[in-house]
Amino acid sequence: MGQKSTGPNLQGVLSRWGNDKNKLHAWIKNSGAFLKTGDKYANDLFNEYGKSNMTAFDGQLDDKQIDLILDYADKWVPATPVSTSIGGETKESDNTLLFGILTLILAVVAFTLMQVNSNLKKLSDDKEGVPAAEPIPVWKNRTYLAFAAIVLVIIGGYLTAKGAIGFGRNKNYTPEQPIFYSHKVHAGVNQINCLYCHGGAQDGKHANIPSVNVCMNCHMTISEYKGTAKLYNEEGEEVNGTEEIKKLYKYANYTPGQPFDATKAQPIPWTKIHNLPDHVYFNHSQHIVAGKQQCQTCHGEITKMDEVKQFSDLSMGWCINCHRETKVQFKENGFYKI
Repeated sequence: MGQKSTGPNLQGVLSRWGNDKNKLHAWIKNSGAFLKTGDKYANDLFNEYGKSNMTAFDGQLDDKQIDLILDYADKWVPATPVSTSIGGETKESDNTLLFGILTLILAVVAFTLMQVNSNLKKLSDDKEGVPAAEPIPVWKNRTYLAFAAIVLVIIGGYLTAKGAIGFGRNKNYTPEQPIFYSHKVHAGVNQINCLYCHGGAQDGKHANIPSVNVCMNCHMTISEYKGTAKLYNEEGEEVNGTEEIKKLYKYANYTPGQPFDATKAQPIPWTKIHNLPDHVYFNHSQHIVAGKQQCQTCHGEITKMDEVKQFSDLSMGWCINCHRETKVQFKENGFYKI
């Protein structure tokens, strides 16, 4: 429902057949026989889906049953995903805090009831003349100790599970790079297209880090930073843009005013930010060419970042949620020939 598969999308099937249930009854009961009537729409469907006859249901479904199926298919609408999108980032609903507060309230109520029960028992014993037992200190009371142990196990289990789920995820990871490179200045202020530096993103699996000679295409003539906006690193310290360009020249083995020889340049040891597990297959060109996705979908507002950070947690749930909301169709996007 809601998409093409081995046959057409069943949603809205009645309208596509001109609301003619008699034709649909005949088609569903025996598509091969109905094709012989020369109906154009039926024959177009037959040719579109590899000239393969639909299973005949004559003798298995009567007209009333077929009408019920058609009515359901015609009125079907997809379920709304339980998630919200904030600032371009998909955020799943999280009730952890609410459950934690409710658990704490219930624990306080349980502790209070235990105290009330203890006091009522003491009053009852006093009234009946039963000698009062010597009160047991809290640290020796088995009930309190058991309760405390259960609470600790629950809290410890929650923290352990949360840590295990988040293991290997590096959202907001912002490493210090060998050269301060501001995407805000390059992609934002100067509007350099992402694909100029990361050309592999549209042609292959990896986006690729630009080589030094790509940087020098511009910086052979731009030897100092003259931007009006001041540059700041993640710690809030001001950065001298001109000094950072000099670092580039050092890697490029370049002297201003002299010819640039790319063969003498040294690669810049950039620190990789976005890492996926080895078992994950991700193809940049598939998402950009076939999926028509912008870089910001996964990398956030890159044009506003002085220092790049990991925008999303890149978890399996985050990827699946995106695929669900964008209604990815592997067989129809033209990237894979299935």
